[in-house]
Amino acid sequence: MPKFVYDFTEGNKDLKDLLGGKGANLAEMTNLGLPVPPGFTITADACRVYLEHGQEPPELREQVSQYLDALEAKMDKKLGQADGPLLVSVRSGAKFSMPGMMDTVLNIGLNDESVLGLAAQADGADSDGKADRFAWDSYRRLIQMFGKTVLGVDGEHFDEALEDVKKAKGTHNDLDLTAEDLRGLVESFKTIVEKEAGRTFPQDPREQMDLAIRAVFESWNGERAKLYRRQERIPNDLGTAVNICSMVFGNLGMDSGTGVAFTRDPASGQTGVYGDYLQNAQGEDVVAGIRNTVPLQDLENIDAASYAELTDIMAKLEHHYRDLCDIEFTIERGKLWMLQTRVGKRTAAAAFRIAVQLVDEGLIGPDEAVDRVTGAQLAQLMFPRFDENAKAEMIAKGMNASPGAASGKAVFDSYTAVKWSRSGEKVILIRRETNPDDLNGMIAAQGILTSRGGKTSHAAVVARGMGKTCVCGAESLDVDTKRRRMTAPNGVVVEEGDVVSVDGTSGAVYLGEVPVVASPVVEYFEGRLGADSPKADDLVKAVHRIMTWSDERRRLYVRANADTPEDAARARRFGAQGIGLCRTEHMFLGERRALIERLILAGDDDDERQAALGELLPMQRDDFIAIFTAMGGLPVTVRLLDPPLHEFLPDITELSVRVAVAEAKGEQNEGDLRLLQAVHKMHEANPMLGLRGVRLGLVVDGLFMMQVRAIAEAAAQVAKAGGVARVEIMVPLVGAVQELEIIRDEAQQVLDEVKERTGADVRSLIGTMIELPRAALTAGQIAEAAQFFSFGTNDLTQTTWGFSRDDVEGAFFSAYLDRGIFGVSPFETLDREGVGRLVQIATEEGRKTRPELKLGVCGEHGGDPDSVHFFHEVGLDYVSCSPFRVPVARLEAARAAIESAASDSR
Repeated sequence: MPKFVYDFTEGNKDLKDLLGGKGANLAEMTNLGLPVPPGFTITADACRVYLEHGQEPPELREQVSQYLDALEAKMDKKLGQADGPLLVSVRSGAKFSMPGMMDTVLNIGLNDESVLGLAAQADGADSDGKADRFAWDSYRRLIQMFGKTVLGVDGEHFDEALEDVKKAKGTHNDLDLTAEDLRGLVESFKTIVEKEAGRTFPQDPREQMDLAIRAVFESWNGERAKLYRRQERIPNDLGTAVNICSMVFGNLGMDSGTGVAFTRDPASGQTGVYGDYLQNAQGEDVVAGIRNTVPLQDLENIDAASYAELTDIMAKLEHHYRDLCDIEFTIERGKLWMLQTRVGKRTAAAAFRIAVQLVDEGLIGPDEAVDRVTGAQLAQLMFPRFDENAKAEMIAKGMNASPGAASGKAVFDSYTAVKWSRSGEKVILIRRETNPDDLNGMIAAQGILTSRGGKTSHAAVVARGMGKTCVCGAESLDVDTKRRRMTAPNGVVVEEGDVVSVDGTSGAVYLGEVPVVASPVVEYFEGRLGADSPKADDLVKAVHRIMTWSDERRRLYVRANADTPEDAARARRFGAQGIGLCRTEHMFLGERRALIERLILAGDDDDERQAALGELLPMQRDDFIAIFTAMGGLPVTVRLLDPPLHEFLPDITELSVRVAVAEAKGEQNEGDLRLLQAVHKMHEANPMLGLRGVRLGLVVDGLFMMQVRAIAEAAAQVAKAGGVARVEIMVPLVGAVQELEIIRDEAQQVLDEVKERTGADVRSLIGTMIELPRAALTAGQIAEAAQFFSFGTNDLTQTTWGFSRDDVEGAFFSAYLDRGIFGVSPFETLDREGVGRLVQIATEEGRKTRPELKLGVCGEHGGDPDSVHFFHEVGLDYVSCSPFRVPVARLEAARAAIESAASDSR
């Protein structure tokens, strides 16, 4: 019989696929002898069965009963018994952390009878009525949470009822409510449930638990969970485990409380004690931000013994996991309980600092340090920051929850954030506190600002996970979401649509847009800030060490896409080892456009065509001399002219109007007439699949060979000047080997002629772009004529999917992402199953024909972290990307090599 339930004593941290992250880590802490409340975990396997068949596995109920019986025996209490009840929490826990995205229900087991037993059980030495208050507070929490998450009641009904009671009491603080107030609130909540859910609140404790388990299973496919998985690229088929844990209570009085702790600062990575603590509260109160917490250090003054025990456990867990740990805990009348630990989410800056710190502390090695950070995090560090010298009006300051510099129009709800961002507006989402339903707006916003909550609030945790700028707990701000305005302590009122700026590094909030300056990490990569410079901070030094280890470890070379000497020089500063794509079409702009027009209009006039080519030749030669010189002997792949020639001609509508107006005035222009005839002749319904690439070289006599001659003569001149030019001539859009053979033979004749005339040994490889499915599928034939392949994955994606990139991304990609057809745009991350399969086929068949075949990629995927890993796996020699993404590709190439080596050793 399949095993669907595990006691906390049976698992360990390596069983995350089965027990989820929360369950696996509860088991690990139990095995370490830490104070974990007893409980058991229902596996993710059970969830997957439920999601597939719409019902629990038949064995599950019996297994849950067996483990519940054991738990009751251990605790010497029965679930929900009237006399001293056992209460449990039912909490989700997937393999990957999804903070607040799935359901949790606390205080399961309370009903109209057991609430009295709970009060008596909690009374003890307490004789002033606080036990009654605690019991009724726990009961109202259960009905509120159960009604919302299990029965689907709109949470606003409960919130409004609670606010009405507090208003009648003349308070804003729920702690001011008495037991009688809460008893009345329980009755109001039960009425809300009956009215909105069409059923009474269940009094049977086992029914409560079974329904809560089912709700957790179903929450895996809730809208916010699916959205979060798409954002974080978490697979949809994992399912979630469910953790049944005996309740411990932080809301028993001021000698109790709940908190979240980090073993290092998740925002900066600095060592120390970081976290939040809230007296007389349950765990959800901390992340929800309904009351502002106190810093974790204050716990030393509140409960010194618990603080000392907690800090000892934090140190033990960090050394055990060898990483920053995120810990949830509860103190019940002076007794510390550990409710969760996990490797904590952190900002990009913290990730780099912590990785290097752990190497220096001897906990991990350089390979693991490189694997602990990501290219996406490195890219975040390269974003601009606010100019410290700019004149800016600071209106408030909160907690620096997630760093970055963000400016945008103030919006006060998620719907508006999404709507405005889709219209091209940059927005800052402002809330009192966020909750999981705000995820859409958080994704759409440039930054997030809340007046409540701390570094462990929902807004802070989710923002850090997404790399989104966030300032939390700006208490001095009065956020009025109904009136869509925010008032600062100095009286400044920010209305919806006004521009504000938030600094997630300092916690500052500014009125208006603040200018930005380059990141010091970019200054480091560009050579303007040395890692050993006194001005280099510990982050720059950490990045330098990670990149040094990365370059020592990676197998893939990293080149850049660059079309000018300036781009080439920048690429080298960023660490590029050559140019993987030099687009020559970018060289035919400005005054040269007229020469292309002459070339097109020449038609069969050989003299006119040769004259135009003759004028273009020295211009092209000078272009290549400058680029080859800038690259200093590193390889340069030059793509021959690729776009449709009609792009160099005037717009057909504008030209037609001009000719018609001239005719009406009797001012006929022979040149315009000829041009219009040429435009009509070359007009194509779908030019991206028309006369472009290699087809131009075959149809427009002399065009490609002019470029080859310019390349060869430029290489010869660089060699004559004492330099080295390593040239790779790339023929675009080849679909048949015969196309490439013709161009290759003509090009080789030109190269030989230049070599004979100049005496320079012009060494050049001749190869092609693989950007059509047919080219990939006939790569074995094409390799007979090509010395290298470069995969043009932009066009290969377009032609494989039948997508026009310029049209479809705005037309229907958002619907495809929302419906789960795409997890991510195939133009952003390579489609491994389709386009990737073609790359793999072409790689294998090309090298079968020509074992020494050089293979690279020059589409946008060359700088995408996930795609770089694929290119390493299939055996390419290099990736090429924009200069700014070169460091990202260097890092990910190293991570790919490390992960591959680890996989091979298993």
